Amino acid sequence: MDDRHKALDMAMSQIDKQFGQGSVMKMGEKATMNIEAVPTGALSLDLALGIGGLPRGRVTEIYGPESSGKTTLATHVVAEAQRNGGICAYVDAEHAMDPIYAKAIGVDIDELLISQPDTGEQALEITDMLIRSGALDVVVIDSVAALTPRAELEGDMGDTHVGLQARLMSQALRKLTSNLNKSNTICIFINQLREKIGVMFGSPETTPGGRALKFYSSVRLDIRRIESIKNGMEVVGNRTRVKVVKNKCAPPFKQAEFDIMYGQGISREGSVLDLAVDQSIVKKSGAWYTYDGEQLGQGRENAKAFLQDNPELMVEISDLVWKAVMPEPEPEQEPDWDHPTASEPPATAVA
Repeated sequence: MDDRHKALDMAMSQIDKQFGQGSVMKMGEKATMNIEAVPTGALSLDLALGIGGLPRGRVTEIYGPESSGKTTLATHVVAEAQRNGGICAYVDAEHAMDPIYAKAIGVDIDELLISQPDTGEQALEITDMLIRSGALDVVVIDSVAALTPRAELEGDMGDTHVGLQARLMSQALRKLTSNLNKSNTICIFINQLREKIGVMFGSPETTPGGRALKFYSSVRLDIRRIESIKNGMEVVGNRTRVKVVKNKCAPPFKQAEFDIMYGQGISREGSVLDLAVDQSIVKKSGAWYTYDGEQLGQGRENAKAFLQDNPELMVEISDLVWKAVMPEPEPEQEPDWDHPTASEPPATAVA
């Protein structure tokens, strides 16, 4: 190892000590941060996030077009947290919570805390008080666009209120961020899309609520519906793609695809099956799917149904996929600059 690499390693070590683990990382590295996470319900997305789910003690933003699966994804995180004994809250600013669908996904409706606030200030104040209690595991705000400032509600329809929502979000996030870190709570902001006027080059899409949320979020997920899933002529679900636009816990810009089935939520079986085929754990020959000599079914939907009926096999394949994609890291050793290893090139003598 030459002097430049030694100097770089020392600088990165100093940066990690001063600013926190993961402040600087190589793009191709595996996740190096020991952060607790709550699974999302889609194995492909858990792997794309690099830490096995959404990070605890951080802000996460999920945004995308209408009916793309934003609320479904957030509801799955709530269900996973509850399954592990966690307490969750849902701040429903859009007043559009569907308890029947949430129950089908796996949410314990009786134990879920729900608030339907009148104003944006009220919503964020309730959120802050719940987080400061230290008892919550996940809180979902649905959505940022529906957090209406009190001044706007009390005014007339044609009144202009420039920057009120952005100022409200900026002030709230300054308070929420440190409280989230202390309480180890996941705060999920669901957001909509807007179009910027007069954009000639690049994407005209933006998210409402100002820039503060972009800065304070440790993870930003861009979720899109890419195609419909049909059973004959009937549309039974959507194929969904999620891009990790920002990730402070692992290298960003990874993508994940999974199925969202109407009335059921994210198809865990479909996500595991796709990854198992990619890793050659499940063999695909023509339309047949085979695992360890056992035929799972002819066609993807039949193979998914077989895994759904055999949860033990589903867990077994899921564990194999996880080990293949995210192998256990080897324990790191402190470099000994005084005694270089044999793999390093010998130092050349200078005449």
